[in-house]
Amino acid sequence: MINEPSYLPNHAGWIEVICGGMFSGKTEELIRRARRAHIAGQQVVIVKPAVDNRYSESAVVSHDDTSLPGLTVNTADQIILLTSSAKVVCIDEAQFFDDRIVEVANTLANDGKRVILAGLDMDYLGQPFEPMPQLLAIAEYVTKLHAICAESGMLAHYSQRVVEYPDQVLVGEKDAYEPRSRLCFRPPLDKKRGKPLPPINQTNQKTETQKGL
Repeated sequence: MINEPSYLPNHAGWIEVICGGMFSGKTEELIRRARRAHIAGQQVVIVKPAVDNRYSESAVVSHDDTSLPGLTVNTADQIILLTSSAKVVCIDEAQFFDDRIVEVANTLANDGKRVILAGLDMDYLGQPFEPMPQLLAIAEYVTKLHAICAESGMLAHYSQRVVEYPDQVLVGEKDAYEPRSRLCFRPPLDKKRGKPLPPINQTNQKTETQKGL
């Protein structure tokens, strides 16, 4: 279920957190909410940490190539300076900020802004990814999304690292991580177990052929 407020008075501010593992659609959901706010005539500003340059230096881009123009910041405190005129502040990859992001989110919400943050709630070891637990605690609205396990096809909320790297932060894509269910999660490192999927139409065609037989 998407836990998104449908209406609050214009003068009220609040915090929404979208969390989950990799490939669960967090950025896609952030972009969806940003677009809806823009359609409603609200001033929207989207920011992301400078460390996340996988797809673009400034645009916020989801794994399925959905994107919106954004601003890149090096520190959480810069967000306040860049969003003074905004009614809605969207912050992607919140787990890559330091603990100041918690105070920044509170400051923005107390100033009457709608603050939407998206980020990983657990790291590659399956441990809480600070400062996300703090953001979850202060949020009025929390949405936890799930991917599909690359091995079992079950709901996945773990991010399995599949390349050797000793640090907690490794900004990677499908070459470095797979979504895994609790049953299939093997920290700290496992081999890739996902298999390429055929196109949906191709699958349907096979099904129709099988029916004809």
